[in-house]
Amino acid sequence: MGFVDDHLIPLVDQGMGNSAYLVDLGDGRALAVDASRDLRALNAAAQRRGLRVAYAADTHLHADFLSGALQLGHDQGATVLASAAGRRTFDHQGLADADEVDLGGLTLRALATPGHTDEHLSFLLLDGSRPLGVFTGGSLIVNSAARTDLLGADRTEELARAQYRSLKRLATLPDATAVWPTHGAGSFCSAPPGTERTTTIGTQKQANPLLAAPDEDSFVSQLIASLGTYPAYFDRLGEINRRGPEVLTASPLLAALPADQVRALVADGGHVVDVRPAADYAAGHIPGSLSIPLRGQFATWLGWLLPDTAPLAFVVNDDQDLSEIVWQAYKIGHERLVGRLAGGMSAWLADGNPQTTTAFVTADHAAGRPYVDVRQESEFASGHVPGAVHIELGSLTAVAADAPQGAVVACGHGERAMTAASLLERAGHTDIAVLDGGPAEYAAAHGGQLAEGDS
Repeated sequence: MGFVDDHLIPLVDQGMGNSAYLVDLGDGRALAVDASRDLRALNAAAQRRGLRVAYAADTHLHADFLSGALQLGHDQGATVLASAAGRRTFDHQGLADADEVDLGGLTLRALATPGHTDEHLSFLLLDGSRPLGVFTGGSLIVNSAARTDLLGADRTEELARAQYRSLKRLATLPDATAVWPTHGAGSFCSAPPGTERTTTIGTQKQANPLLAAPDEDSFVSQLIASLGTYPAYFDRLGEINRRGPEVLTASPLLAALPADQVRALVADGGHVVDVRPAADYAAGHIPGSLSIPLRGQFATWLGWLLPDTAPLAFVVNDDQDLSEIVWQAYKIGHERLVGRLAGGMSAWLADGNPQTTTAFVTADHAAGRPYVDVRQESEFASGHVPGAVHIELGSLTAVAADAPQGAVVACGHGERAMTAASLLERAGHTDIAVLDGGPAEYAAAHGGQLAEGDS
């Protein structure tokens, strides 16, 4: 058994496409790297091994989730390790390039690797002088590098050039050095799809197309060309992480709200978020409510489509995990969670309130309607229904008035499409249908072939 098998515990957030890491230091203490504010999985892993988190390291000021490092400092007395250049306003050990932290047998060495952010550090874990692995955050990731446009379009190229130098620096580490990135497939901070979350320096020198770029200009062009859109909340979380998220002294709860309180919340400018499966929402929902089915990607779409300043009430099924709603919301800084509709839709209807239904149709019943595809650009380009109108879900609210009437709305399976339909209904569209399936099912049902490219 090697170090990774014995001491390294990856904690993958599949919905956000990110990995945090817990390192068992062998003496009852642990190092946590890039932990999110949702510490449930990390705390459970630490408890299973009888570990106390003594160090909580952040590779950069995260834009896609709130850091759990400060919370670990409060809960377990962890020393927060982070870039001094990040100017964090809470107690932490500020590190610069080549600074080392003695972990008690192992050493953590900071490597300045700007690009994803200005103050980005990678952390090289050493056993004596032997590199075990490097926590690369958003610099070198599996077969790519993280995006460089989070600080504004005017700095994207500058940061991409910094990313080039950072990847070249990391590539000088021994080939056997493990690479433990934070961002991976499914993260809007990353570009490529794939299943691998970790790699090695040697593998990346062979497989990473960015490291194969013949020169800096080619690297920059290739990286920038891969950048798609990203959620609106990315623009605010970095600053919250710099100041430090509010420390929580108890797990937040979702109060049970009678129907009249839900009505009052909407009247006062709040939002109703229906987290039930798409089929349940289609069968009957509160008029004007937003469908965001509760799954791994819930936080992403909640943060993308709704402001963090508005109070929220939720419609849930009895078998859904309320703590999952809360922690996904808190992970991206949505804290104005007023509660959940007590008794669900049956209580809403019993109180004399109206409901709306949405057609949820299979591919063979979707003919004759304009086809609106709400997937991301890269998904659309890889295969779509010919003649489809492409509007990414994240931008739909701004252009809802221009969307075709009476459309069938589709994504890959139906969840995002139901979210889109709820947005269109809020904007006044009627006769909207949602495809239960994706473009492949539609093409198969109608004897067509999928088109590739962006049109």
